[in-house]
Amino acid sequence: MITACIFDLDGVIVDTAKFHYLAWKRLAEHLGVEFSEEDNEHLKGVSRMQSLEYILLKGGIQISNEEKLRLATLKNEWYVESIKHIDTTEILPGGEELLKDLKKNQIKISLGSASKNAIAILNGIGLMSYFDFISDGNSTDKSKPDPEVFLIAAKGMGKLPEECIVVEDSIKGIEAAKVGGFRTLGIGDAEVLSDAEYIVKDLAQVSWEELNNWYNKTKNI
Repeated sequence: MITACIFDLDGVIVDTAKFHYLAWKRLAEHLGVEFSEEDNEHLKGVSRMQSLEYILLKGGIQISNEEKLRLATLKNEWYVESIKHIDTTEILPGGEELLKDLKKNQIKISLGSASKNAIAILNGIGLMSYFDFISDGNSTDKSKPDPEVFLIAAKGMGKLPEECIVVEDSIKGIEAAKVGGFRTLGIGDAEVLSDAEYIVKDLAQVSWEELNNWYNKTKNI
């Protein structure tokens, strides 16, 4: 039985992906590396240091670990500055409504995000109180498609993976969830997220009743 949901943050609950993109693009240009929205797709669900490595590899740049840390910190400073005034207008369609629905039905809720700024963002958009547990970039050094961030979330709620639905908008996030033994709900393009078990355009397209009905129909498949 599904008794818990684990949500990714960026691109699922809140629209901060654009702020990450602008910060990474600014850093790439600072390094003389071209950076497009297509490049940014490769960074979804990936840790800060691995994202930096992608840009450095693309630009054929070799630098010391100390310089990598400096650049990653610089990118984060730009990002944090841009989200200082984030508010409820950045919540994606259906986000708060689904969280309310889950709470009403006594479903445990956790975050499973690579973001190291997740708590600040959730406080900024007023949704922190819905979450029973936070598993984020401060909880693990392993990036998706490694399932650790979701496994930590499940453990923090006292749940087994098979009791949880992971809600993700990235290919790597869906892969991580499946490797970890979780059920999967993809948010976004059905062609891109074809490995997800259940796919909707956004959270406004799904309710707990629909998720539960889907699970009951497919649990033995």
